[in-house]
Amino acid sequence: MVTGWKDTQKGVEVRSSYGDELTVIYNGLLKNSGADQVYMHYGFGDTNSWYDVDTKRMEHSNQGFEKSIKMRNHTLKFCFKDSANNWDNNYGHNWTVR
Repeated sequence: MVTGWKDTQKGVEVRSSYGDELTVIYNGLLKNSGADQVYMHYGFGDTNSWYDVDTKRMEHSNQGFEKSIKMRNHTLKFCFKDSANNWDNNYGHNWTVR
């Protein structure tokens, strides 16, 4: 089970929910630049070989934008984009939860 972590500088937080489910909270560059909507782009696997890639709309909350995702094989890779197709991908490194 993931205990969660927070990257305050980049506005990303991961909270453990139930079992392999995580809640990702985004309060980063896109939100702070006025994005009306943020999407989480995610997949599973290693850095160079994501599988089951998907993009889901995040819900706006008091803390930023949130999305709950169930991990597979104990790994989740993700980044963010807004409705204007601007990306926040952690300077090309994305974010990883193990």
